[in-house]
Amino acid sequence: MPFWRLYYHLVWATKERRPLITGNIEAEVHGHLTGKADALDAIVHAVGGIDDHVHMLVSIPPKVSVSDFVGQLKGASAFHINHMPDSLGNFGWQRSYGAISVGPAGLARAIAYVRNQKEHHAQGTTIEALERIDAEEDE
Repeated sequence: MPFWRLYYHLVWATKERRPLITGNIEAEVHGHLTGKADALDAIVHAVGGIDDHVHMLVSIPPKVSVSDFVGQLKGASAFHINHMPDSLGNFGWQRSYGAISVGPAGLARAIAYVRNQKEHHAQGTTIEALERIDAEEDE
């Protein structure tokens, strides 16, 4: 098995930025993303977000491209949520996503940022570069 230490801060939004990640759906979405990441041999360091987007701090093995990883997580989680009892079947993600690499020295700060998304958004202390999701292809 090769040695690798790759850290990515990923962010992506719900379809049309609708506030779909609320209540117990939030735990279900975050749990399913974590489970799918584990199945892809990734290491999840943190998951967080607010009602219209999600952040993950994750180590993705080099055998999986970042775009394939994100695509598989988004597809599997949307399918899962749309097939839950009482689902309206309207859960979806935008096609785009953001990815920023993180060095080992910044890992603890990035984990804290991801885990405290609700507070950062409520207090206006978000970091613009870490919140960016290009939506041009989704319009």
